[in-house]
Amino acid sequence: MTPLPSQHEPLRQAADAARANAWAPYSRFHVGAALDSDEGRMFVGCNVENASYPAGTCAERVALGAAIAAGARQFVRIVITTEAADPTPPCGICRQALVEFAPMLEIFAVSPDGRTARWSLAELLPVPFTPASLAHD
Repeated sequence: MTPLPSQHEPLRQAADAARANAWAPYSRFHVGAALDSDEGRMFVGCNVENASYPAGTCAERVALGAAIAAGARQFVRIVITTEAADPTPPCGICRQALVEFAPMLEIFAVSPDGRTARWSLAELLPVPFTPASLAHD
């Protein structure tokens, strides 16, 4: 565990604020995410659950969708906050969605007590399915 670099504190604060708005009546697992574009723009998301569980959306993909809708296409880091005792990485679906735009993404997960874990997306998804995977003769 490493401390969150102080320059990323605004991302953590934004992720915490988004997490406060999460809709998680089924899992009660509230997640906030703040995604930083290569241009320095920040996009936030929270998880949005649904009674039809597969219809729910993770905070990371909500933030990614907001970024794409705003025209951003390249990202450098994401900060994720939850109420879990240990810092929580993005799920597999979120990893796959993020790799499309940021294969070298820096990921920080922060627990309520401030413990922070850091990964690269390449570490969490070492052999991704990318647009190049679609190439065929």
